[in-house]
Amino acid sequence: MKLVIASDIHGSAYYCKKLLSRYKEEKADKLILLGDLLYHGPRNDLPKEYAPKEVIQMLNEIKAEILCVRGNCEAEVDQMVLEFPVLSDSMILYLDGRMVFATHGHLFHKEHLPQLKAGDILLHGHTHVQALERVEGYYYMNPGSVSIPKNGNENSYMVYENGIYTIKNLDGKEIDHISVIEE
Repeated sequence: MKLVIASDIHGSAYYCKKLLSRYKEEKADKLILLGDLLYHGPRNDLPKEYAPKEVIQMLNEIKAEILCVRGNCEAEVDQMVLEFPVLSDSMILYLDGRMVFATHGHLFHKEHLPQLKAGDILLHGHTHVQALERVEGYYYMNPGSVSIPKNGNENSYMVYENGIYTIKNLDGKEIDHISVIEE
């Protein structure tokens, strides 16, 4: 199974198009979205080509391929226009015999952990900062932001395949990777 994982589109039609192009080129089985799809939020500047209605249309076209969690910028009104579930605070995946706790990052994060056992993975966006870390018995991963990266990061997404998580820029160039198979 191959997954593309992304977060924080924030209504940018420009970066959503780039992400969906990468998703198609990666030939992934599913697109995992970690929230903040349509609204830019009061703390962020407007992203390039801010056009939430265009983002809605693009995402709805591949609704059967999307798994999504709610970000801190999602609201019930977003669920009225998006044709796939967007209001769950988390989802649990089992990959390579490990639990992957996927969430946006505003409720559960490194300072407020969900229940994890040794080797489990906490996967979230929200900070707009890429991360692939082994932390005190678990893994912490963040694909960064599709549209509004922070801390000098590039616009990015993540690919999961065969126990390897790889962060890439929106041109498909590898930034970093981590394998969870060694354990």
